[in-house]
Amino acid sequence: MNAPLKVSKVADKVASEDAVPPDAKPATPAAPATRRRASGRTLLQRFRVLLMLCLPLAMLAGGAWWYATGGRYQTTEDAYLQQPKITMSADISGRVISVPVRDNQEVKAGAVLFQVDPAPYAMALRQADAVLASARIQVEQLKSAYRQAVANEQAAKDMVNYMTIDFNRQSKLVASGNATQAALDAARHNLEDAQQKQIVAKQGIDSALAALGGNPDIPVDAHPLVLTALAARDKDAYDLARTTVKAPADGIVYQAASFKPGMYVTAGTPLFTLVETGDTWIDANFKETQLDHMRPGQPVKVVLDTYPDHPFKATVAAIGAGTGEEFSLLPAQNATGNWVKVTPRIPVRLKLDSDHTKLALRVGMSATVSVDTGVERGFGSLIPFAFAHPAQPAQPAK
Repeated sequence: MNAPLKVSKVADKVASEDAVPPDAKPATPAAPATRRRASGRTLLQRFRVLLMLCLPLAMLAGGAWWYATGGRYQTTEDAYLQQPKITMSADISGRVISVPVRDNQEVKAGAVLFQVDPAPYAMALRQADAVLASARIQVEQLKSAYRQAVANEQAAKDMVNYMTIDFNRQSKLVASGNATQAALDAARHNLEDAQQKQIVAKQGIDSALAALGGNPDIPVDAHPLVLTALAARDKDAYDLARTTVKAPADGIVYQAASFKPGMYVTAGTPLFTLVETGDTWIDANFKETQLDHMRPGQPVKVVLDTYPDHPFKATVAAIGAGTGEEFSLLPAQNATGNWVKVTPRIPVRLKLDSDHTKLALRVGMSATVSVDTGVERGFGSLIPFAFAHPAQPAQPAK
């Protein structure tokens, strides 16, 4: 009877255990795990709060350090390469007979760019040579005329002396009764006539001397007539030399595609452009707020967009006398009241060093420049203006 009873108790126990859900856990061991999870969540929340406080402070400190240590390098992308642009024209009028250069060709200083027909100017030069020779002959004639006038004056003087002696002799004869009064009157008349001729001879000397500029020994080429002829001859020779137009400096011929032989050119009319390659600089337009500590002589780093891997060294050469709009064709008229504040820009000229000569540089290339002013903002600039510069008490009126 005991064995069946034990079997039934065991079966009841197994049935009761099967009735309990497999995921059910005892209540007593769950309390420590809950406390551990709550503690972990508290630490995470504290870390999050600390992170939320420290991260803005770190960003603020980093920003303050970046601002205080910045400002030394003033940078702008509004910069362009410049070279002198020489407008070529003919100094004289004429027909072009030769153009040995072509558009976009590099030329050296002294190279022939074009030539105007020299034949008319060569003929004018020969005519001027003839006029010069004639002027020299004329001066020699003036000198001869002066010498003749001197000789005439001496002859007139001798005649006056002779007539004076004859008049005195006739006067004595008339007084002694040995001559008639008519003979004395004739002697007087001859003396007066000789005296008048002497006056005329002296005037001839003065006239001949004036024609020689007051100097009878004046060199022939120093006479005004010859000097005038020499000036005309030199002008014609200069015009003949200007029929050949040469490059004033090393450069590149530009906008000369339509310039051909056979064209008739007028003096002073622009024909094409010579871009001088021996003088290169950068015009950088900085905001006026960037010029506080910028001075001539400061080093500059220049990066052309064409050669991004080849930075150039430069130097601040000069700072413009005014903003670009002040020298524009139509300056802004802010007095009308229709005004919007725009930070003006002032051109700064940067002189490139000599290491740029190996690269092909062209006018108008854009660049990014950075000027080392050597002055940082400092932490003092972070202090508000009102605290950094306290207002001074007003002085009582005297």
